[in-house]
Amino acid sequence: MLTLEYKLDGTAQQCAAIDEGIRVTQFLRNKCLRAWMDRAHEGKSFASMSAYTAVLAKEFAFASLLGSQARQAAAERAWKAVQRFYENCKAKKLGKKGYPTFKHDSRSIEYKVAGWKLESDGKHMTFTDGLGIGRLRLIGTRSIETFPLHQLKRVRLVRRADGYYCQVCVDVDRQILHEPTGKQTGIDVGLHAFYSDSDGNTVENPRHYRKAEKKLKQLGRQLSRKNKGSKNRQKARKALAKQHLKVQRQREDHARKVACALVTSTDLIAFEDLQVRNLIKNHHLAKSISDAGWSQFLHWVRYYARLHGIECIAVPPQYTSQDCSGILPDGRLCLERVWKSLSVRTHVCPRCGLVLDRDVNAALNILRVALRTLRHRETATATVVETLGDRGASGSQA
Repeated sequence: MLTLEYKLDGTAQQCAAIDEGIRVTQFLRNKCLRAWMDRAHEGKSFASMSAYTAVLAKEFAFASLLGSQARQAAAERAWKAVQRFYENCKAKKLGKKGYPTFKHDSRSIEYKVAGWKLESDGKHMTFTDGLGIGRLRLIGTRSIETFPLHQLKRVRLVRRADGYYCQVCVDVDRQILHEPTGKQTGIDVGLHAFYSDSDGNTVENPRHYRKAEKKLKQLGRQLSRKNKGSKNRQKARKALAKQHLKVQRQREDHARKVACALVTSTDLIAFEDLQVRNLIKNHHLAKSISDAGWSQFLHWVRYYARLHGIECIAVPPQYTSQDCSGILPDGRLCLERVWKSLSVRTHVCPRCGLVLDRDVNAALNILRVALRTLRHRETATATVVETLGDRGASGSQA
């Protein structure tokens, strides 16, 4: 699925209509969730929730303004939250299971294949439900008119601090022809450097939030001085939200560019299977870890690796920084466990004498474990194929 995003150019009345649609979507989602919490018949399944939105549309006049498929999409959001909770309970996930909660600050409306119409020029879209949004101009560089209409599966209107956006989900199978480089890379993400690889290369940590922190604090103080409910407070709140949005976009842009460059330059990537939500429980490092955006970066590494069709292996993080990646004189791996605190940045092995940056040492260990996992996987696959071949041969003889 490919998501194309465009900035919307509309009047104040059209923006107000979008806001009204967002409120209706939030209302329908919360009502469906309440039905599930009350163990009512309307909350037992997605089908019952979807039918319940039609009942709500008859009961509340403002809910009928939203198109039928947009109402079903609101019910789908509620059911997905319920499903996620059930899956976490079934998997016996540690900690909180994500019990569904009511939304109070929704920011989007979602339409399925009805309720909107794309014009032939690909630059305008008309919304045909009762909200009165009407015809909007799409500002962007991607040519959406080149895709057949049957491939446009979803349209989402999103409100952000700097305006309104339209996201179009296109059902297309993306594939990128990867040029083999013969290179295999292990990476270790960190705070000193954004990541270090097994070849000794490092990428600088941009620290977008740290650089903008002074401006954010200043805008936060200005917001706190404004009277609640005043227009000046709304302006200050919008200025602060825009600054946060800028940091978010900087972080995502950096993560995507670095991930794309990494995937393009190698044939296999190995990284630590980190649980970032557990790491940020360390209050001394939580801000720096969140600013680095490891989860976002590794998400894009997996995404681009899938597009390029290359191996992307996540390995357990235990002892990758402590074990020595050196080679003994007899050709065997050292694997001496050298305990180091986070403040120690250099790995010094007393057994083989290796002196190396701790992150590069970890990257080498990550690559070693990934290659071992890959060999085991290939051996198991070959065994299964051989077994199936023997069974087929014996069956043909019989």
